[in-house]
Amino acid sequence: MKGKPLKATPAARISISLPEPLFVKLDAMVEERGYASRSDAISKMISEQLVQHAQEFGKEVMAATITLIYDHAKPGLQSRLIKIQHQYLKEIITSQRVHLEHNHSLEVILAQAPGERLKDIADELISCKGVKHGHLNVTTTLLPPIY
Repeated sequence: MKGKPLKATPAARISISLPEPLFVKLDAMVEERGYASRSDAISKMISEQLVQHAQEFGKEVMAATITLIYDHAKPGLQSRLIKIQHQYLKEIITSQRVHLEHNHSLEVILAQAPGERLKDIADELISCKGVKHGHLNVTTTLLPPIY
């Protein structure tokens, strides 16, 4: 039995600029994973992030790590990151910073709060000028109560 032909989902076009090293890595990943095209790979990555975003960030209390890679030589950046963390003393449990090469630092922040609040904290930290990369990783497994 023949069904009706499937209609193609209309596509919207965007244009993005990438640093050359990132572009090369993207092409390598497209080939390694067997994506049909860069557009296919990027579309799937965006889709995965949107699904994750919709599922993770609600009112449920979660534990999280916020990972930052930043240029510690950027004037005022470290004090800005510390100031933000002080604003969230109830949510931020601890942080660990390691100095990397070429004026970069890796900082991992452990926090616990409702998902929406964790996202707000991560967004505020990640969006600071001089932060090169940031990621929020959440889990519904909670830290034990501190007495």
